[in-house]
Amino acid sequence: MKKNLLSVLILALLIVNIVLTTIMMVSVTGTNAKTAELVTSIATVMNLELYEPGGTAASEVSLADTESYDMAELMIPLAASTVVNADGTTGTSAKQSYIIFTLSLLQNTKHEDYKTLGGAENMATRDSLIKDVVNRVVGNHTLEECQTDFESIREEILKEIQQLFGSDFIYKIAISGVKYG
Repeated sequence: MKKNLLSVLILALLIVNIVLTTIMMVSVTGTNAKTAELVTSIATVMNLELYEPGGTAASEVSLADTESYDMAELMIPLAASTVVNADGTTGTSAKQSYIIFTLSLLQNTKHEDYKTLGGAENMATRDSLIKDVVNRVVGNHTLEECQTDFESIREEILKEIQQLFGSDFIYKIAISGVKYG
């Protein structure tokens, strides 16, 4: 009789344990879902999504499907900076500022427009048009803007180049050797 009573007690405790574990899992799952939703909304507000202008994510194109077109070093005159004079008035700086960098265009070889617009030969024929776009975009910014927020200027250059070609087969640009003068 004692063994049966002990078995029933153990069975009752097991059932209580299963019920409490189920309740705990339901509450943790609900809290986890709310936490995930909060993190997603914070990331959206802070714009932490990984994307590239033009809608093509850079991570979608593998290195094997990428061809790089390296341009010659560019020297671009920057817009005049605004300065505050000693008497409190504002004016433009008399000193001309320049930026020097090397630009590389990364092309998706699997893109449908690559065959007609891409490749080193086609890029070389459009080299002056690309330089004009880059000069126009970067030349509209001041030295201070280039030094503090060059990433947004890089995105602006990419959008303008994609607009020039009417395609997003150029999915990213690489800028190296940046010097200011």
